[in-house]
Amino acid sequence: MQKLLQRNVKFILKDVEDAWNTHLDDSEWEDVVLPHDWAVSRPFSKENSSGTGYLPGGIGWYRIPFDMPEDAKDKDITVCFGGVYKHAQIWCNQYYLGSWANGYTSFDLNIAHAVWAGKRNLLTVRVSHEDIADSRWYTGSGIEREVKLLIQPKVHEIVKERVFKVTSIRDNIAEIETEHIVVNKRDTECICKLADYLNGKEKAAWEGRIKAGETAAISFKFKTEDLELWAPDTPRLYEWKTVTECDGEKDENASNVGILKTVFDADKGFFCNDVSMKIKGICLHDDAGSFGNAVPKNVWRRRLEKLKDMGANAVRMSHNPHSECLYELCDEMGFFVIDEIFDEWEGPKNKWWQGHNVYPPKHQGYFLDYPVWHEKDVEAFVKARRNHPSVIMWSIGNEIDYPNDPYCHKSFGEMTGNNDAGKPAQERQYDEQKPDAKRLVALAEELTGLVKKYDTARPVSLASAFPELSSNTGLFDRLDVIGYNYKEQFYEKDHKRFPDKPIFGSENGHEYKQWKAVLDNDYIAGQCLWTGIDYLGETRGWPEHGSRAGHLTTAGFKKPDFYLRKSFWNEKAGFVKIATCKKDSPSWMELRKFIWNYEQGDEIQVEAYSNLEDVELFLNDKSLGKVERDEMGKFSLIVPFEQGSLKAVARDKEGSVYEDVLETDNAGRLLCARLVDGNITADGVSYGQIAVTVSDAKGNIAREAAIPVTAEAKGEVCIVHMDNGDLSDTSDYVSTTRNTYHGQLMIYFRSTGKKGKAFVSLRSPVGDVEVAFEAQ
Repeated sequence: MQKLLQRNVKFILKDVEDAWNTHLDDSEWEDVVLPHDWAVSRPFSKENSSGTGYLPGGIGWYRIPFDMPEDAKDKDITVCFGGVYKHAQIWCNQYYLGSWANGYTSFDLNIAHAVWAGKRNLLTVRVSHEDIADSRWYTGSGIEREVKLLIQPKVHEIVKERVFKVTSIRDNIAEIETEHIVVNKRDTECICKLADYLNGKEKAAWEGRIKAGETAAISFKFKTEDLELWAPDTPRLYEWKTVTECDGEKDENASNVGILKTVFDADKGFFCNDVSMKIKGICLHDDAGSFGNAVPKNVWRRRLEKLKDMGANAVRMSHNPHSECLYELCDEMGFFVIDEIFDEWEGPKNKWWQGHNVYPPKHQGYFLDYPVWHEKDVEAFVKARRNHPSVIMWSIGNEIDYPNDPYCHKSFGEMTGNNDAGKPAQERQYDEQKPDAKRLVALAEELTGLVKKYDTARPVSLASAFPELSSNTGLFDRLDVIGYNYKEQFYEKDHKRFPDKPIFGSENGHEYKQWKAVLDNDYIAGQCLWTGIDYLGETRGWPEHGSRAGHLTTAGFKKPDFYLRKSFWNEKAGFVKIATCKKDSPSWMELRKFIWNYEQGDEIQVEAYSNLEDVELFLNDKSLGKVERDEMGKFSLIVPFEQGSLKAVARDKEGSVYEDVLETDNAGRLLCARLVDGNITADGVSYGQIAVTVSDAKGNIAREAAIPVTAEAKGEVCIVHMDNGDLSDTSDYVSTTRNTYHGQLMIYFRSTGKKGKAFVSLRSPVGDVEVAFEAQ
């Protein structure tokens, strides 16, 4: 049995002496719900680190109560943490259980000896994140992932040791191997039964004796027929359940699995179920704007639904393991996963704390923990995700070979990376006293071996930043698949040098030529764009507190680049979309907008995005002619501004017509709101989402409107926070008033835990709206 620990949690952001003491009065502590990221509920401050989003760290304590029945004394009980950032120390009922350094890997602690049967118990967690310049992007702080109790009989299967492998698929028959470890924590020998079920049908069984205090390793091989294969367009899942029984007492463990075969071929690229396809991947960090790194599943679902519509079929977990709910969604929705564990090994990378590439950097971070913890972290990383059908490859590191950061080599007198704008000349020069890049070869060999110790079914890769060097040191020889961060110019040359090594773009820019490098070369498996969604941290400097490199904003709204990428990747349904900016403006990120509001006579660069080739533009219903796709993959035209309407029309070969229209903003404003999630569960932990827009008199979104909106909850919900996607807006996320950005705003609320009617009232200078629903 599993029990989530989420409610009635007490938290304080300060170091309290002996806060693990069960007698401590915590009545003045803050009430929080788990998962919880304390940083986003605090103010932004220039005094904090730019790299981690100008949000605070510190030391925090959590006190988590839970009740146990009388029969708990006859059970084995484990507390499972999905991730605590970072340096967690854990107590149960004043018994110290241990610590865990890494903020991203999951860990389990047995608490059977500490539990009080038939009483209220107390878990206490101390979290230390004082070194807030410890990362190049936002990390958050606190118990950011789910915490659960695993309550099992004394004789039970060890959950994290479960293995489900598809060894072959032929003629619609799949051969499966499963592995189990059963432990007997009784004082006497027992006769144990164990059976595997796939979608309710028993597939294999075992019976045997297990001595007291010992384990039994059990493996099965069986075949299954007529199952639908898992693929991005058909992500079919099946329940794999294992039942362990001893003296009539049963232990059941179940998870969703998929049946698929993936192959990275050095000459032909990537195949899923013998079908050649390109990996259309996006890199994702953990955060979701105002949620920080404690992101609910339904918020991730809304984001992934949009990325799926864009045409993406893969996620690279950058640059660390993510929350379990994101992997579950990738399984359910059909996204391949490249799962990544480290951004640095034993050498410290530059951490920017006063603006990106503003020297001097700081050197805090995981490298201090790596020598002691990396083996445990790799074990936890692989075991946590190896049964997910979506996971197709492991990555042992991101840009570990970034030039002079800190590794260098005498073969390069000067080394320049892909993100070195403003880097001082002396920082680019070879320094014989810096760590030798050849050291990475031994580390990569060790890490690859550790991964394969726990999973041999998937290849191991690394995202290389400096292939000019790493291809010569022997680093690439330690990998199954070579990942290139940018550096597409080396694909052809290195394909010839490493004819047996598959190649893919582990991190790529948004330009059409970079996608063409994938399309025009069969041997390139695909690419992963930096990045799918805007994220906190890695900012250029105050007041910006995040990166705008995404195709969606932190609030999950689509940007012009979303539609450009959709025109490359989504071939299923025709569409056309227009964005504009003034001529000679950098056509990038925020300068392109969905507007037709300029001064009379301004020369405007019009960009139409479409996956069709027949595109025509109209100004006030007068044809401007058909437009050809340019080398950037867009349909571009310079148009003198006239008030009225700008329209793009695209036609497919069957004669279907698709249109998009931009109109000059009409006077008048109207506040509109839409409930994104219609079903709100009255459990006190479920979140709802409201999308707010400001419209003009014709009903078009007023994209330049920055209107303050105040939210008030009535009934059985409470407002949690608001996000408009503007990464220069430093108002508190937990404030109940926030401006719209490009005419849009997201409001997030949570149920109180009681059933009943609920209302969210919105007030603004352009009108008021009330959204009504029921918590059930």
